[in-house]
Order: sequence, then C-alpha cells, then structure tokens
Amino acid sequence: QVQLVESGGGLVQGGGSLRLSCKASGRTFNNYYMGWFRQPPGKEREFVATITRDGSSTAYGDSVKGRFTISRDNGKSTAYLQMVSLKPEDTAVYYCAASRAWYASAYSTSQPAYEFWGQGTQVTVSS
Repeated sequence: QVQLVESGGGLVQGGGSLRLSCKASGRTFNNYYMGWFRQPPGKEREFVATITRDGSSTAYGDSVKGRFTISRDNGKSTAYLQMVSLKPEDTAVYYCAASRAWYASAYSTSQPAYEFWGQGTQVTVSS
C-alpha cells in the first residue's frame, strides 16, 4: 500500500505560479511511476502529467504542455508539479497518483492504470 499526500495548492492570480508536492509513504517510492490529474469544477477528472520511476521520461496533457513540469526526488519520496503561467481554466482539484512500475520506461496517461491516489489539493486561479 502507498499513501499519497498532496500539498501546495491555494489561490493565485492568473499568470502566477505554484508548486504542488506529493509525499509518498508505505513502499519504496522509486518502484512506482507517478502521475498528476485534475478535476475542474463540474467536469471529469483529466490527465495532467506523468513521470517514470527514475524521472527520465515525462508526458503532459495538451492543455498544460510548456507551462507545467513534473519531477520527482526519490530520496525524499516526493513528486512535484511546477505550474507557471497559470490560467483561470487551470482551477481544479489536483490529485497525485502512483502505480507499480514493472519496467523502467513505464508511465501512463490513463487513470485506470493507477493503483493509489491522494486526497487532492485545491488550486484556484483568479482572473
């Protein structure tokens, strides 16, 4: 079992930046690939970013490419989502997720692939 706790959300003006953190506990963090997803108000949860277990490869949703960066520090068992040039449409609850990586290049943009989820952190971007 992996427990995930997100932090770093809040209220920010459009054009601003935030860094979300996802602290993992319970299992060896570097055996898992990680992902970030978000659920805007009244909409379904969507893919934001994913990263391999060693951090060597990443992928992003089209709406955040060039603005968001996913990273991880395996020594701290923590994944991050750096968000810049934030827009009101980035307003959402942001979730981190983890899944066992059976090979080095594993990651996923698909929600069903993820075994463990955090509780989420609210990000609100004002116009």
